[in-house]
Amino acid sequence: MQQRTGQITTSTRGRGLYNINREIVDWVAGQGLRTGMLTVFIAHTSASLTIQENADPDVLSDLDAFFSRLVPDGDPAYRHDAEGPDDMPAHIRSALTQTQLSIPLIEGRLALGTWQDIYLFEHRTRGSRRKVVLHLIGE
Repeated sequence: MQQRTGQITTSTRGRGLYNINREIVDWVAGQGLRTGMLTVFIAHTSASLTIQENADPDVLSDLDAFFSRLVPDGDPAYRHDAEGPDDMPAHIRSALTQTQLSIPLIEGRLALGTWQDIYLFEHRTRGSRRKVVLHLIGE
């Protein structure tokens, strides 16, 4: 069994879903392993990760709109607003989603479905630089 670690850094332009699949697939391909498990972890508390449809952009827009309705900015019930009215909502959205994904590696390829890609889900309204940590174990 072998292990590999790495990271990718992605700049966001504000709230929304950003496809980071290509960078991850390219990194995995360069590791030379055929079978194993990839862990993808985001090292932030106001952004998250998801696996979603890669064919119809309306899916991504609808997800973003749903979270905007579910956890609105500027709710006076939030005490934490140190970085603005989107601060606490970003933390809640992150808590409701995922900060880590596990994806099997089979025959050198991630076992994602035909219509699946990996997305970084930015929950802040302003752009940020986000670090995604990768850990691959296998042979």
